[in-house]
Amino acid sequence: MKKFIALLMVVFTTSAWSQDQFTKGMQKAFALWGEGKSMEASNLFERISNAEQDNWLPYYYVAQINTINSFGEKDEKKLRQQLEKAQEFLDIAKRISPNNPEIMVQQAMTYTAWIAYDGATYGMTHSGKVVALYTEALKIAPDNPRVVFSKAEWDMGAAAYFGQDTAPFCKDVERSLELFTNFKPEGPFYPNWGEDRAKETLTGCKG
Repeated sequence: MKKFIALLMVVFTTSAWSQDQFTKGMQKAFALWGEGKSMEASNLFERISNAEQDNWLPYYYVAQINTINSFGEKDEKKLRQQLEKAQEFLDIAKRISPNNPEIMVQQAMTYTAWIAYDGATYGMTHSGKVVALYTEALKIAPDNPRVVFSKAEWDMGAAAYFGQDTAPFCKDVERSLELFTNFKPEGPFYPNWGEDRAKETLTGCKG
């Protein structure tokens, strides 16, 4: 019995130490990102993912950083490297956490980065995928503010591209802000972004 209790203590201590290292690592990565050191943050998230192979969050953030950095990137080689890395880590995140609406939104953003770079080349192949991802994410999580806002933002962008009125989607942006007010992430380090951008978008809606 004593041996069994001792073994349990070792397992618990190891687990607690691992969680503590994970927490410290994630906090440091977010701090680097907040300081504008996005690639250093991405590299740290990648190292954390190597140690936390059953946790989708560090993979998600590697994908997110590389996607965000690709918007506005003019160097095709650099853009391709970043978005291919984002896709690689997204694919792993999806295997760890299937049918996850947060990952679906991130996948849609990665496709959108390709479209933003070269709409003529990637619009035809990726636009339908983006629409399908937001539609599915909305079915799974209709009250997730990031899902509601990201879909509205995509719909507004598509409407603007085709010379259509974007105003009908402003109500969806407004609804996302209502959802942001009461949204609570499922756990530490879970996605919790988007409210500031939604506020800016709504301000634009109201002129």
